Amino acid sequence: MEQAALVYTTWPSVVEAEAAGLALIEATLAACVNILPGMRSIYRWEGVVERAQETVMIVKTNTTRSDAVVAAVRARHPYKTPAIVVVPVTGGEPAYLAWIITETAE
Repeated sequence: MEQAALVYTTWPSVVEAEAAGLALIEATLAACVNILPGMRSIYRWEGVVERAQETVMIVKTNTTRSDAVVAAVRARHPYKTPAIVVVPVTGGEPAYLAWIITETAE
């Protein structure tokens, strides 16, 4: 049976996240995207501690389509190494999870 998955990614701006999210929805790769602006990131990159204002995007998809979501995010993303993490969903509201699977069916 198909399983829901979340894809977590960050973007440099709301505008870029919205454009990517809309493309994922239109391609039926995602049932829904949540865009959360105003995240403050502190991280080490190439030996230097960095700080950045970013936008979080959580993509609701299924495990079969998650590789295509990752590829689509990577193709649109301005970062050399974007934050993209796939998290399988192991539980939740059955009707909601069924909706995600239905909306992302090939």
